[in-house]
Amino acid sequence: RGGDAAAVSRDAIESAKAKGEDIVIIDTAGRMQNKTNLMNELQKIHRVTEPHLVLFVADALAGNDAVMQATEFQKILTFDGAVLSKLDTDARGGAALSIAHATGRPIVLAGVGQEYNDLELFNPKWLLDSILN
Repeated sequence: RGGDAAAVSRDAIESAKAKGEDIVIIDTAGRMQNKTNLMNELQKIHRVTEPHLVLFVADALAGNDAVMQATEFQKILTFDGAVLSKLDTDARGGAALSIAHATGRPIVLAGVGQEYNDLELFNPKWLLDSILN
């Protein structure tokens, strides 16, 4: 709390290496693309940690706003794929198609609940069925 996020992230990676761990997940607080200081902090974390995979997390309920966030985010920090959360709600998932098209990045995971096990590989067939029905 109150520490430099990039330093905390780097320390987490060093600690994991020392313990023989292969994976470190760095989950930042939500970032709005128009908050320059937070996006600069995210760029610093990226520079310091040199991640193997960067995922953008979007709220399925945000609709077109999620698409705008993804495209602006992509301009500042290239991501490898996207995660769409809250797909267990009334959201039909149209944002997924738009995010993938606008950014050229795949939707790789779907959040379908509140628990750790509620993160699933994204199923394009489910999306098409949801949109068309």
